[in-house]
Amino acid sequence: MLHYLNIEEVLFTDIETVPQAPEYNDLNEKWKQLWEHKMQFQINTDEPAEVLYDRAGIYAEFGRIICISVGYVFQKQGELFFRVKSFYDEDEKELIQNFFNALEAFSRKGKRRLCAHNGQEFDFPYIARRALVNNLVLPKILDIAGAKPWEIKDQLIDTLQLWKFGDYKHYTSLSLLCELFNIPTPKDDIDGSQVAGIYWEENDIDRIVRYCEKDTLAVANLLLKYKGDKIIPIENMEVV
Repeated sequence: MLHYLNIEEVLFTDIETVPQAPEYNDLNEKWKQLWEHKMQFQINTDEPAEVLYDRAGIYAEFGRIICISVGYVFQKQGELFFRVKSFYDEDEKELIQNFFNALEAFSRKGKRRLCAHNGQEFDFPYIARRALVNNLVLPKILDIAGAKPWEIKDQLIDTLQLWKFGDYKHYTSLSLLCELFNIPTPKDDIDGSQVAGIYWEENDIDRIVRYCEKDTLAVANLLLKYKGDKIIPIENMEVV
């Protein structure tokens, strides 16, 4: 598959999410009960649900999307470049709809595949779930409820799944794989666990957007490494 994959047909994406509310105590009683019920099934933890609320952003039922970045590889004078665009808005529905509009436009240009790291278990279903919550119609590429893995493998590419080689219990982070494959990453990157704090406490969405954009380039470079190709340097990333 990788040998024949045209990298210029792929859209690389990454999302950033946060809990619906800044703090557990900001939830109403019903949502507190629902969160406590959710957390009672967490393994190997004796911490109260209130302490675990910083995890809420990873669950589509308790979190929301604050940024989606999407980028693609292109050639200029025989050299590879990466162009990335981000969608962010206080109105999550508007954010997702703008992203869907972009997917449609990219599809008309022949870019009909999405790629993300851990996309099959996080990015793709999270976007789809939040779209339904916001009463949005799913684009064909994400309308995959009930689909078998082999039915979507040609349209949704996951660099984590490719690395697993069928080992379903094996999770490897993007940062670890970048280090393993000697893919340079900017030293000013924030950690994913800091996103909620930066959003709710510092109100610095621009910093989060830059972080999200750099992750899309990292995913593209990881796929290039899988193919045995040269990676794209950070100075060849164009933000539009």
